[in-house]
Amino acid sequence: MAEALLSKEGAALPCYLVDGEDPSLVAQELSSLLAALVDLSVITTDAIEEYGDAGQVEELDVGAIVNACCTPPFLTATRVVVVRDATGFDAASQKEIAAYLSNALPTTVLVLANPGRVGAALAKAANAHGIVIHAQPGNARARTQWISEHLHDATLRLDNAATALLADNLGEDLARLDGLTKMLVAAYGPNATVHESDLEPFLGAAGAVAPWDLTDALDAGDSARAIEALHRMLEAGDRHPFQIIAILHRHYGAMLRLDGAEIADEAGASAATGLAPYPAKKVLLQSRRLGHDRVTKAIQLLGAADLDLRGLLGWPDELIMEVLVARLAQLVRLSSGGGEQGRRSQNRNARARSQES
Repeated sequence: MAEALLSKEGAALPCYLVDGEDPSLVAQELSSLLAALVDLSVITTDAIEEYGDAGQVEELDVGAIVNACCTPPFLTATRVVVVRDATGFDAASQKEIAAYLSNALPTTVLVLANPGRVGAALAKAANAHGIVIHAQPGNARARTQWISEHLHDATLRLDNAATALLADNLGEDLARLDGLTKMLVAAYGPNATVHESDLEPFLGAAGAVAPWDLTDALDAGDSARAIEALHRMLEAGDRHPFQIIAILHRHYGAMLRLDGAEIADEAGASAATGLAPYPAKKVLLQSRRLGHDRVTKAIQLLGAADLDLRGLLGWPDELIMEVLVARLAQLVRLSSGGGEQGRRSQNRNARARSQES
C-alpha cells in the first residue's frame, strides 16, 4: 500500500472502499489499510470512529454516519469514520453517502468495508473521490500477484518456486495467508528469503480452487488435474456434488448453445451465452474443438451423473463425480487424438447435419 494510498499532496484521501466476497479477507485488508494510514502519519488511532459490525443484517443509520463525516475533528487534525460492513446501506443510503463525497469535508476520512457486492452508486463515488481496494483477486494470475504484494508488506521474501507452491496450495482460501506469513516470519525472521523446501512444512491441506480451475483442466483433457481440482472443490471448498454438476452444466450448456451457430467472435459468443467475453471466447473455441457429438455426449454424461447422485447408482458421491470428470476429460483426448481419421469423421458428421437441415 504505502504512498499509493495518499493524494499528490501527501494527505489522506476523502474515501477508501475495501470490497470483496470473503468477509475475513475484507476485515484483514481493512486492518492493513488503517495500520498503513497510521504508519504514514496521516491519521491517528484515537481519531477513529467505527460504525456497524461485520455480518450485521439491519440497515445502517446513514444519517448518523453522514453527520459524523460532516463534523470537524476535535483535538486531532483528521476525523476517521469507519463503516465495517457497508452492505447494511440500502440504495437510498448509498446515494446519500455519494452526495456527501461530492462535497466531502477535507478533515474527514471515510473508510468503508464492503464484504459483498458493492452498489453502483457507492462504487462510482468511491472511485471518483478516493480509491477502491479489492481484497479478493479474481483469476490465478491475479491471486499470485496479490500474494506477492502481501508477502512484500509482511517483510517476507519467497523465491519464484515457493510463491508458485504457496499460490497453488492456498487456491481461493486466501484468508490463510495472514496466519501463514506470521508463522514464517516467526520461524525465519523478518526479511528472510524462503525457498520451496522451507515453505513445505508449514503448508496444511490444499485450499479450495475456483470453478475455472476444473473447467480449464477438462478443456485441456487433463484428467489428473481435473480430479485434483474436483477434490479441492468438494473438500476444501465444501461444495456439494450438485453444485459442481451445475457449474459443469453451465459450462457445457454454453457450448451446446454455440454448437452449429454462425458465431465467429467472442462478442457474439458472449451475447449468445450470457458469459463475459473472455470465458465466452474459451467456450466457443472448445465447442468447435469438441464438435457436436462430443458436446452432446458431455450433456448426456452430466444428466446420467445427476441421476446417479440421486440414487440410481449405489456408488459414493465422490466416486460418481470422479468417473464423470474422467469421462469428460476423455472426450477431449478422443477429439484431439483421433488424428486425420477423427477429423474425417467430424467432417462427415458436419456434412450429414448440413444435408438434414
